[in-house]
Amino acid sequence: MHQRGNGKIYPCLQNKCELSREQISYFAKPLKAGCSFNVTAWIGASAHQQIGTFTYLCSMRKLSMDELNRKTVAEFKGSEKVPVVVVLDNIRSMHNVGSVFRTADAFLLQGIYLCGYTPQPPHRDIHKTALGATETVDWKYFPTATAAVQQLKEEGYTVLAVEQADESIYLHRFEARSHQKMAVVFGNEVSGVSSEVLDWCDGCIEIPQLGMKHSLNISVAAGIVLWELFKQLHTKNDA
Repeated sequence: MHQRGNGKIYPCLQNKCELSREQISYFAKPLKAGCSFNVTAWIGASAHQQIGTFTYLCSMRKLSMDELNRKTVAEFKGSEKVPVVVVLDNIRSMHNVGSVFRTADAFLLQGIYLCGYTPQPPHRDIHKTALGATETVDWKYFPTATAAVQQLKEEGYTVLAVEQADESIYLHRFEARSHQKMAVVFGNEVSGVSSEVLDWCDGCIEIPQLGMKHSLNISVAAGIVLWELFKQLHTKNDA
């Protein structure tokens, strides 16, 4: 019988075949991992092994909300944060702002600085995409992104703009230092990060793009960059 990490035995496997974890893994795991499937080996397998393979591939289920180990607002506030602050420089769309809040919540980030005419909570259009993340993620307002960046640098943060610029570092080549306090600046949907703010930044991160537009929605760009920083800092800080 095949058993998942949660200790539950799939009834379909229990009823149809008696295979070891190793047998099922041999036939099915390459396909689940996105690798080439061993067709020759599968054709030569027994009927029980063939049934077991496809049962295993079809036996995934979605987790319930109770199984996701979601934090309460109080638990989120009291948790040690990933040391990343997001600076939004004159973002116009409330939906984009809400999406960044939701991403910051997902990765347990330090906070968000809303600058210039970037919309501020509470607002129903921010809530549509934030889905409550404005209650968990700390945020501050600054009249200008320059003022926010200056304060962050005084507090020991390395400040990086997400922008296409000369001497920018491609995201996949960027390496964060362990326990490094970082701030990332995302600019206006049309004009990007302002030149004045760039002058105060320690560098630029650029997302490599191969198509015609070379332009990503700010909420999409934030998701890509923040995931990469979370992956690096969370892993290094836990080491």
